[in-house]
Amino acid sequence: MPKKRILPYVLLGLINNKGKLSGYQISQEFRNEVGDFWHASHSQIYPELARMKDDGWVVDHDEDKSTLYTVTVEGHKILRNWMQEPLTDNEEIFSLKLYFIKDQSDPLLNDLIQQELKLRQNKHDYLKGRLKEVFTDDVTIQNNYGHYLILTRAIEREGNHIQWLKSKIN
Repeated sequence: MPKKRILPYVLLGLINNKGKLSGYQISQEFRNEVGDFWHASHSQIYPELARMKDDGWVVDHDEDKSTLYTVTVEGHKILRNWMQEPLTDNEEIFSLKLYFIKDQSDPLLNDLIQQELKLRQNKHDYLKGRLKEVFTDDVTIQNNYGHYLILTRAIEREGNHIQWLKSKIN
């Protein structure tokens, strides 16, 4: 099954958050805030914007020698529908959706956090089970120490993420 394209939703979210953006400004967003957890190249952005314009998700207009894009009513619906899709075990998608929530009172915020919490708890439980299954004694740990370190770090990371999520639930 082909992987779902995420870039159109990222572009919709970025434009929606700022009201209007040029292609260059969108590229800069990927170099700054969004670039911490998602990447898109300049060569990916412009063709996607053209497709989105053809699909009626964005419109462009010239302003001060720049082409600026704004989200249409249809684009807003598409973005919101994507944000309401159930999360999968992909922390980057959670981060993106969270990034695009503007208002603390948005009911989607708590729903996203609850979904991510359940995913992280399941992953945490799985990793702890793997630790017990794979590392049954000190000799096994010593003979596979790098693997042990990676697995215990993953357990710690998931535990920290769970604590953070719990602290954000309304």
